[in-house]
Amino acid sequence: MKQTYRCWAEIDRAALRHNAKVVRDRIGSAEMLAVVKANAYGHGLLGVAQALADDAQLFGVANVEEARTLRESLPHPIIILGPATPEERPIIAQIGFIPTISSLDEAQAFDELKPVSVNFKIDTGMGRMGVVENEALKVFKRVAALPNIEIHSISTHMPVSNEDAEYTRDQLVRFQKIVERIRAEVPGGYKAHVLQSAGTLAFNQPTFEIVRAGIMLYGISPLPEFRELLKPVMTWKTRVCLVRDVPKGSSISYGRTFIAPRNMRVATLSAGYADGYPWHLSNRGAAVLVRGKRCSILGRVTMDLMVIDVTEFDDVQAGDDVILMGRDEAEEISCAELSERAGTIAWEMITRIGARVRRVYV
Repeated sequence: MKQTYRCWAEIDRAALRHNAKVVRDRIGSAEMLAVVKANAYGHGLLGVAQALADDAQLFGVANVEEARTLRESLPHPIIILGPATPEERPIIAQIGFIPTISSLDEAQAFDELKPVSVNFKIDTGMGRMGVVENEALKVFKRVAALPNIEIHSISTHMPVSNEDAEYTRDQLVRFQKIVERIRAEVPGGYKAHVLQSAGTLAFNQPTFEIVRAGIMLYGISPLPEFRELLKPVMTWKTRVCLVRDVPKGSSISYGRTFIAPRNMRVATLSAGYADGYPWHLSNRGAAVLVRGKRCSILGRVTMDLMVIDVTEFDDVQAGDDVILMGRDEAEEISCAELSERAGTIAWEMITRIGARVRRVYV
């Protein structure tokens, strides 16, 4: 019997590898750190990591829980990009993950446990982690002198690489100068990384020794002018669970925000905001794809269901596939389109897709 689902996301491994090659072509000999945090941006942590195992030299996650899940399947070095809580530090040291530290206090706490390799973060404008840049050299010297601490890498993060090119170029220059000063005064084999997806696409000189590839691996460009380089990895689907004919004047969904202007045929879909489809797409002109054609969402998206207009189809029936996000024939509903209509960003759109949405690798 064929396996069927009410709501699922098809993850295209070939598209993942295509996007990894785009990264590789832009970064030369630098190592690729594949960012798979937040369940691989909603695409499934283990499935994505396994598909990228031959392309990535390192993997990046947000926290210890993700790191432990990933370690079960892959031997690659794993950098924890977020700060660790005090309770997580012994686990990090014991298993051998690479924590990101932002202070001497954190480094000293790890030093008391056992030998640990760390990613030393410098704050050059992001403001949420890192040693402030005018203190970076002084703090780095003290961290590097700790007997159980090895510096794996130095990094920073760019807050406006997809919004403010002038600031970003200045930030890259400042980071390079800091790295050069540190290396001149504290020699070592540690590497540096700053470029993420927008940086890789638009500011990839210099690359330093590691590049953090995130959302672009999933076929979503943070910069519109580079969209054609990438292949979307996810096609998000659901199924028709009910088809009904409703008379003119019928109301649809909570709040009665849609009243049928004529006799209509409507289909109820097996997906809602509990699956991650935004409630904010209610009554905003959003559509889904049925047999390559757009069908409007009617009324409010509810927790487990939504209703669409299928009046132009005579033969839509329960069980038919419907595309929430992705391409069907010549028509496409992109992540960028849904995000814009919902008043959010692509990063949130894909990472909010719920756990009950089965990831199917193709």
